[in-house]
Amino acid sequence: MKLPLLLVLFVVAHHSYCADTSFDEEEDEAPLEEGPGARGHRPISRKNEPRPTVRPAPPVISGGGYRSRPTSATTSRSQLQKGPIEYPDEGGCKHADEQLGVLCPTGCQLRTQVLKQETNVRNSIRDLKGNVGKLSHSSNTIYNYVTVLQKTVTDRQRQIQENANVASEYTSELDQQYAFIQKNVDTNIPSSIRVLRSILENLRAKIQKLESAISTQSEYCHTPCTSSCFIPVVSGRECEEIFRKGGDTSEMYIIQPDDFFKPYRVYCDMTSHNGGWTVIQNRQDGSVDFGRRWDLYKSGFGNIAADGGKGFCDMPGEFWLGNEKISQLSKLGPTEIMFEMEDWDGNGAYSRYTGFTVQNEANKYQLSVSGFKGTAGNALLEGAQQLQGENRTMTIHNGMFFSTSDRDNDGWQHADPNKQCSREDGGGWWYNRCHAVNPNGRYYWGGPYSYDMTKHGTDDGVVWMNWKGSWYSMKKMSMKIRPFFQ
Repeated sequence: MKLPLLLVLFVVAHHSYCADTSFDEEEDEAPLEEGPGARGHRPISRKNEPRPTVRPAPPVISGGGYRSRPTSATTSRSQLQKGPIEYPDEGGCKHADEQLGVLCPTGCQLRTQVLKQETNVRNSIRDLKGNVGKLSHSSNTIYNYVTVLQKTVTDRQRQIQENANVASEYTSELDQQYAFIQKNVDTNIPSSIRVLRSILENLRAKIQKLESAISTQSEYCHTPCTSSCFIPVVSGRECEEIFRKGGDTSEMYIIQPDDFFKPYRVYCDMTSHNGGWTVIQNRQDGSVDFGRRWDLYKSGFGNIAADGGKGFCDMPGEFWLGNEKISQLSKLGPTEIMFEMEDWDGNGAYSRYTGFTVQNEANKYQLSVSGFKGTAGNALLEGAQQLQGENRTMTIHNGMFFSTSDRDNDGWQHADPNKQCSREDGGGWWYNRCHAVNPNGRYYWGGPYSYDMTKHGTDDGVVWMNWKGSWYSMKKMSMKIRPFFQ
């Protein structure tokens, strides 16, 4: 739009110039008015001027000078005005605006040229408009893109700052962990190593002691175990009957619960809790391996008693009386059972059940107990008190079948046949999934033990969880039964 406006202003300026030139020429052609000229007569003011006097004049210059002018035909003023007057703007054209008058020929040519260029100029302007529109659209697109980029950069900067903050937190935490690890490496680990070395030395001493005991037992068992000590004459169906017959000394006796079965030796406890107890199981020194099969648990194994130096078998050995005998004794009438245990500091505890029955082999020697009292906790009926809900229920022993490594009757249903309680916990027992008590487990010296000391990583010691927990193996534990009476 600026180019056409400049062309119009140029035309107007040129027309004004032509008009000024025409006006000057018309003044030159106008006739001169007659009047006093520069050399004309001026009247004298007689009041203010003295009368002029005639001064003598010097002689004029004479002699040769210019030659005379050639004569030419004189032209009168009337003759000059007879022909038509030609003006410089003749042949001009009217301006579009009447107030601007007539354009000079040069302006007309310029206008003609401008009109000829108008179409091209309009096309150029139209193209420029299209290009300007495209440029505007491109500018908007670029602006939007720049806006998005600015937002993205802002988000990235914020994210970088957040990442830097997180990295700083993690760096601080790593520094703390490094300081903790460095402290452990420099201080705690060497101290722990010294403690472990001390424990290792103690274990070595215990192992040597155990090896000595095993060697002694091996020599002792080269021949069938026989009792060379005196056996009292008094006997009965069970220890309670012997007690009532006057046998008040704790030692080995002969009993015959049923006339259709041969008599057999048992150890009778005549002192604990008013006496009369028939001992059906005893652990005290780890001299007997309780990891036996079904048939041995059925018939019994171990050493019932030994001579303690008094000339009779007053010291109980480690043994399991046998499931057939235990079942037979529990069915003589109402029977109670007592578990007595002792830790490695000499502290004792007991759990007593006023009802105890073991079914026959056809019923897998199923266990039934009732009526708890004691100080070690009701583990057989209520399970491990450290556990809750279903986990605790899975440690209840009442109602369970007897299991050994070759007869899997426990409550642990697993697709892998090697996953059974008796194999992992060291002996035969009325396992659920798996136990709260484990009197026939592996014998560990010293009491506390850890999973890395075990064969399968389980609490397989001589355990009573409700008194000492899973990872404490008792020094002594025994099971005793007698007829229940008020």
